[in-house]
Amino acid sequence: MIAFVLILTAIIAAMLTFYVNHQLTQGPVRSSALLSLIVASIFYCFPNLLSTELAKNIPVVFIGGSFIGMASKKIIDSYFKLAISGLVFAVIYLNTSRFFNGYGGALGASAGISLLSVLSLPFFTPKKHHLTNGVLQLRKIIFRRNKD
Repeated sequence: MIAFVLILTAIIAAMLTFYVNHQLTQGPVRSSALLSLIVASIFYCFPNLLSTELAKNIPVVFIGGSFIGMASKKIIDSYFKLAISGLVFAVIYLNTSRFFNGYGGALGASAGISLLSVLSLPFFTPKKHHLTNGVLQLRKIIFRRNKD
């Protein structure tokens, strides 16, 4: 039950931050910070709202998931991929949170790993209805010349 709630939290955080970032045009940092502040404040003001373990982990997982939502539309183009990235992040967090104890940047590193792993997967493109090679897409994104 705890794992399911944390996975759902990471998915919602990624998708909600992406939405606020791009649809409400608040920018990636403001979107992540604002949503994380709201969630952390709720659990700070009402620590007995849920079990102790959930109240301790939900804000942390939400912050990490919001890092995924900070991605540009040029990098990730669908909420489905964001949801999968949030799922991967939650799995990484649940299995390695003790390993990263005391290390700074663990949430950002885990979010980056989850986003890059999802970007490297092959997906069906909706416009052309064919399978894309995720590794080639990722390579194109990384080595794209800045034409803007």
